[in-house]
Amino acid sequence: QVPLVESGGGLVQTGGSLRLSCAASGRTFSTYAMGWFRQAPGKEREFVAAISWGGGASYYAASVKGRCTISRDNALNTVYLQINSLKPEDTAVYFCAAGSPYYTRDYYRENMYDYWGQGTQVTVSS
Repeated sequence: QVPLVESGGGLVQTGGSLRLSCAASGRTFSTYAMGWFRQAPGKEREFVAAISWGGGASYYAASVKGRCTISRDNALNTVYLQINSLKPEDTAVYFCAAGSPYYTRDYYRENMYDYWGQGTQVTVSS
């Protein structure tokens, strides 16, 4: 088990920034790739960003590329998601997840992640 707890969500205005954090428990955090997904009201959960276990590779959804940076600190068992230039369409519950994707395409797939946090709400006002 890899308990995950997200934080950092909140209400921001269009154009603002947020840094989401996801803290993991246990000693195996550094062996997992980490992903961020989001789910807007009435919509399916979608991929946002992911980072390899060592931090050497990162992947982004087209909708956030250029506005978003995923990073991790394995010494602190924490993964971060910095989102800039926030838009109302970024409003969603953001989830972090831990898994073991192998191929590049796997990082984008929800079913490649085994452990999930409870989510943190991000609301962007227009």
